Amino acid sequence: MNKSLVVVFITSFVTLLATAAENSRTWERYDESADLALLGQHENERMHFKLLNSKVLDKNFLWAPFADDLANFSEATYISMKPMILDRSIGELQQSVSSGALTYEQLVTFYIYRIREIESDNSLYLNGVIALNPDAINRARRLDEFRQLGTAVLDDSIFGIPVLLKDNINVAGMATTAGAIALQNNFADNAFITERLLEKGAVIIGKANLSEWAYFFCNDCPSGYSAMGGQTLNPYGRFQFGTGGSSSGSGASTAANYATVAVGSETSGSILSPSSANSLVGLKPTTGSISRTGVVPISASLDTTGPMTRSVADLVILFNAMAGYDSADTAMPLISADMQLVYREVSLAGKRLGAQVRYADNELYQNALMLLSANEASIVDVNFEAQRQPQFGEFLGVEMKRDLALYLEQHAGDEILIDSIASLKVFNEQDMDIRAPYGQAEIDMMDELNYNGAEIEELRAEIQGNARFQLDRIFEELNIDVLISVNNQQAGIAALANYPALTIPMGYEEDGRPISITFIAPSFQEQLFKRCRSAI
Repeated sequence: MNKSLVVVFITSFVTLLATAAENSRTWERYDESADLALLGQHENERMHFKLLNSKVLDKNFLWAPFADDLANFSEATYISMKPMILDRSIGELQQSVSSGALTYEQLVTFYIYRIREIESDNSLYLNGVIALNPDAINRARRLDEFRQLGTAVLDDSIFGIPVLLKDNINVAGMATTAGAIALQNNFADNAFITERLLEKGAVIIGKANLSEWAYFFCNDCPSGYSAMGGQTLNPYGRFQFGTGGSSSGSGASTAANYATVAVGSETSGSILSPSSANSLVGLKPTTGSISRTGVVPISASLDTTGPMTRSVADLVILFNAMAGYDSADTAMPLISADMQLVYREVSLAGKRLGAQVRYADNELYQNALMLLSANEASIVDVNFEAQRQPQFGEFLGVEMKRDLALYLEQHAGDEILIDSIASLKVFNEQDMDIRAPYGQAEIDMMDELNYNGAEIEELRAEIQGNARFQLDRIFEELNIDVLISVNNQQAGIAALANYPALTIPMGYEEDGRPISITFIAPSFQEQLFKRCRSAI
């Protein structure tokens, strides 16, 4: 045989073996004891984890449906596509698609390959996702075909864009678990916002991990833990920083480029906290501006879904794609059917922004104020300390006890056996080591509560009225348009008063921890945030 042919044959054979090895990559459980011992020395006790990986989730099942597609997607292709996809905005990705440099199929396959690349490596994994949508690549192919017909709207559009949903949002064909083993087989119809996203052409790439039951489950458990998904880790420092909660997987996964954008949910801080912890833009909208139908609840009074993205422009696109009137949601009659946000550059002249004196020594906060002032905003000093609401936990408890039962009755899949907080408590007690290794103190608390409808309404009116009085008074007395905070530090009172809040990255602390500036405005005044954003 000719020598050159032998060399070509050997080279081809070696390449074939390498490709086969690459595409047979699997995740294997490992001894976590060394990692847990290291975390046990962390100065923050909330980082003293009992376990890292879920005891019930085999990560290999995440990417198993895509074996053939991944076999045709090489490491070289993955590396070559990184500059075009990583940290790119929706607008930039759509431009690449329009130019022919990228297809939606390639975009979705890239993210799934990346998820496998990181989550199969026991030195890199983040536990950011609970499930991947087995139809994601096929849907992307169909959208590519539709785009080629020339009728798809691409510029600044969610069409073809991979979106990750927090795993308390129903998606037909996928289980919605809220992180709990009790809902492991909760196959339900689409949530309202899922339908909206699909109508606009989004690709639901999968379900994000979260703090179990949206972090209203156990007292001393770390944020970002769920029995279904394990412990979510922060890509800015896996064993250094917490992920925030409860939309921890939405935050960590977006920061790690597992999807272009993600949807979280918030009752009190659950979008603001993980967005801040993962250097993202996050919007906690006014409750009543986006539907909650088909979302596992805590509180009908406070719950809302919301966008988590890398830019304000992307946030507006995602918000608008989810928005729409839902007659089944008791909060929705407050708005019109066509509520939309507009992304534009506008002047801050005449706007009065409340700067809190408590952050006088925060250099990043002060730098942000100077930028806002340089853009003609009036900075007003505010001395504000929100009064704690001693019955806040009990209020959430009585609402979750009522609202979870309604969700289980009206929206859960047929295979779900629990129908109440009481039955959830019994279910978990059958195997606490697997189902509730950190205990279930909040479930125990809720099981003891016994409020009738009138008493719940009286408690709601009192606790929300107090919060609204505090914020309304500050805004009226000082005539401010927006109150400026840090991270999720005023999330509780903003949630109770039903004030929307937008958090935007403003830098990093000396140890590399992300830190964000947060804008709080009166109900249904989200558009004000777009002015503030233009200066940061």
